[in-house]
Amino acid sequence: MILAVIIGCEIGFWVLLGLGLVTRYLWRMRRLSTALLIGVPLLDVVLLAASVIDMRGGATADWRHGLAAAYLAYSVVFGHRTVKWADAKFAHRFAGGPEPWKPPAGGMARARYEWGIWLRIVLACGIACGLLLGLAWIVGDPSRTAALNDFMLSLPRIILIALIWPVSYTLFPKKVKDDRKEAQDVPAEPRESGRV
Repeated sequence: MILAVIIGCEIGFWVLLGLGLVTRYLWRMRRLSTALLIGVPLLDVVLLAASVIDMRGGATADWRHGLAAAYLAYSVVFGHRTVKWADAKFAHRFAGGPEPWKPPAGGMARARYEWGIWLRIVLACGIACGLLLGLAWIVGDPSRTAALNDFMLSLPRIILIALIWPVSYTLFPKKVKDDRKEAQDVPAEPRESGRV
C-alpha cells in the first residue's frame, strides 16, 4: 500500500505543479493556480498519514516505509526549490519571463554551490531519520520496526556518495572564463533619466 501511495504522491506532485503553472501563465487564473500549488505540500501530509495508519494498523515495517520517510524528507528540503525552478522555467518559456538562474559553471562559486546542495542532502537524511524514529516510537514494537533502523543505517551512504561532487569541485575546480575583463571592455549603457 505504501509504495502505491508514494508513486501516487510523486505523480500528484508533478500533475499539481504542471496544472498550477499552466493555470498561472497560460490561462491567467491566479487563484486557481495558487490553490493547486498549495496542494503540492498537502501530498506530503497524505503520505505521512498513510505511513502512520499503515504501521498503526499492524503492518511490519520494510524498505517502503523507509522510502516514504526519504521521500518526505526530500520534499521538505528540496520541494520548494523544485517548484521555484519549474516556475522560472515555465515563466521564461511561456510568459516572457527572465532567463532562469543557472548554477555557476565552475570555479570556487560552483564548489560553494555543491557544498550547499550537500548540506541540504545531510539535512534531508536527518529529517528522514527523525521521521523513522518517530514512526518507530508511535508503533512502539521493536520487532515490527527493525527495518526502519536498517534503513536509517543506510542513509549515511547517501551522504558519503553525495560528498563526491563538492569535494571534486573543491579539489579540482573547473576553469571558467574570466568575464570581468570582457565586462570592462564593454561600455556602460547610458541611464535613462528618471530611472533608479
